[in-house]
Amino acid sequence: MTTTWLTGGNALDPLGDADALKDQGVKKNYAKVGSGRPSSLLYTYGPGSVMDLPHFTIMPSGFDAWEKIWKRRDGVPAIHAPRLLQAVRVQLGAQVDQIRPFPHQPDAGAFSDEGRDLGVPAIVFPQWLRCTGCNRLAPLSLLEYRNTHPYRPDEARFEHVGCPGFGKGNKGGGKRRSLALPARYLLACTNGHLDEFPYDRWVHRGGTCPQAEVAHLKMIESTAGRGASAIIECASCGAHRGMNEAQGTAGKAKLPQCRGRFPHLDAFAPGGCDAPVSLMLIGASNLWFPVLQSVIVMPMDAGERKQDFADQLRVALGDKLAKYAHDLGMVRDLLEGKLDVTNTEDTQLRQAVDMALASRAASVDPEEQRSWSPTDLLVPEWNYLKLDAAGEHHEDPVSGLTVSNRRVDPVMPAAVSRVLAVEKLREATALIGFTRIDEMDRVLDLPSRRAPLATADPTWVVGTENRGEGVFLELDETAVAAWEERVERSGLWAAHRAAHKRNFENRMSETSTNVDHETRFPPPRYWMVHTLAHVLLREMAMSSGYGAASISERIYAWKAETGRPPAAGLLLLTTSSDSDGTLGGLVQLSEPQRLRRAVDNALRRAGRCSSDPVCAYRTPTEPEDFLHGAACHCCTMASETSCERANRFLDRRFLVPLPGPFADLAFFQAQT
Repeated sequence: MTTTWLTGGNALDPLGDADALKDQGVKKNYAKVGSGRPSSLLYTYGPGSVMDLPHFTIMPSGFDAWEKIWKRRDGVPAIHAPRLLQAVRVQLGAQVDQIRPFPHQPDAGAFSDEGRDLGVPAIVFPQWLRCTGCNRLAPLSLLEYRNTHPYRPDEARFEHVGCPGFGKGNKGGGKRRSLALPARYLLACTNGHLDEFPYDRWVHRGGTCPQAEVAHLKMIESTAGRGASAIIECASCGAHRGMNEAQGTAGKAKLPQCRGRFPHLDAFAPGGCDAPVSLMLIGASNLWFPVLQSVIVMPMDAGERKQDFADQLRVALGDKLAKYAHDLGMVRDLLEGKLDVTNTEDTQLRQAVDMALASRAASVDPEEQRSWSPTDLLVPEWNYLKLDAAGEHHEDPVSGLTVSNRRVDPVMPAAVSRVLAVEKLREATALIGFTRIDEMDRVLDLPSRRAPLATADPTWVVGTENRGEGVFLELDETAVAAWEERVERSGLWAAHRAAHKRNFENRMSETSTNVDHETRFPPPRYWMVHTLAHVLLREMAMSSGYGAASISERIYAWKAETGRPPAAGLLLLTTSSDSDGTLGGLVQLSEPQRLRRAVDNALRRAGRCSSDPVCAYRTPTEPEDFLHGAACHCCTMASETSCERANRFLDRRFLVPLPGPFADLAFFQAQT
């Protein structure tokens, strides 16, 4: 379904603006203001977020502005991850053709200009700044932008020209130039909207200044208080008001109605927005949460290969697909130099063309969208990793996945039934939207809360591709199922379930009325496998040559459902954006004796924590709503780059016996 947006009409084209200035003879104004790694632009500073630069803040724009960047190149690169592309289409529609990397081209030298016309377009946001020389609060139109060094974008800044300073005798109008910094208050709502704080209306309590058409505002910062401690003053009429009045429940009633603004799209939602707004700071951690989909690229089956070929036809032919679909000879001519179909028979080509037409015409199925789960991306990975490798260093030529069987050490805990060395893998991640104030744990939590990345239904999304290695462990399903049945009857599991319900209902958004909290609560096997992954990750970091923050987890743990076999296993992996991948230190730990020692040491260390007995006895009771048990940063928790669930759903008591009433719930026997 296409959404109609009310746009501000300001086409974002920073490089075009720079070209225009150059034509006018203005040579010292540069469009580049900073840089960021693809991973940070995906996980922390994507479109709609607020990125800190040395002297001001910016917001990466939506995909509409990116098209001007891509048009500066003859071709557009793409990330080949067919299964991920299909998952994106379930959420955003069948019109999505590609997953593209971030616009980037490496520089040949320190002072070379390759790739200078590539990058992520951004706007200055917020556009109200405070002068550090006189506390003047003003929009960008009253300030001067300076960016005069082509190789020092960190020097870009806004200045208040003619700043009077704080002295009483200085009336201004001189040559003094003072740095202006962003005014740090914003308005946000749970529907993904973000807006400037209305300082003029706020200080005049909903009205305008009676003494001046354009009020002379000041922001007086105070470090004596906590929270929103600034005071807004109007030098024209003498009015003043503290920002602390906008905080808390009482403060929300004083804030204006949400206007439905998407500044990264220069657009407003039609009909406005009825969600309550909250006061936010530009550096708040809950200002932007990415909605991501990630896969380990696996070999394709016959059906997936057919769909992938049809998708390549869609991209190669574009708008000409429907026009020439009836003429296979013309299709072959149009594909010359774009897609090799020399050895493709007419019947196969006809089938691919028809499939491409059908997939492009398909619409989002609301039922499929509601029933889809992120676990659907894990099932093909689990099914493939459960298979024995065809030989040593077996490599799939398309996906690049390379695996080798590993013998399980006879002294290894019996529950570890199978080990696989994943010598080469490719991890692809796509950004499909974002949320504000409250993170969306599942895409189908409430799709309307997912803020869009383009004004129209996107035909591509941005993503990253990393290469690396890993170790896969499979646990015995019979042992896991028997243990899980015992845990579900325990008082500890009842306490975790009740805490999860409280946590769900205490969320800031209203999503608890739309989703049954039980559908979001992972089974005991997930808690156990997840905890095992964390303690093993810590242990492997000591021997692999990689830091603990560089190793991440992929958990396969779910009960049997229709069309989905049960799973109990984990993949610990490390990846790099470099085309050569990683160095092999993690794969070496899959060797039988080394892995057995790592597992034994990890389980032994899990039995002790420097925070015991507090950690060992931790069980949530009302009104507590934390989502972990005997786990803390001293013993189990990992960095946010490593854990897929933000250190939730962890409990050492599910692994090894700990002091207390639940020692009999340990999946592994005590390790000595």
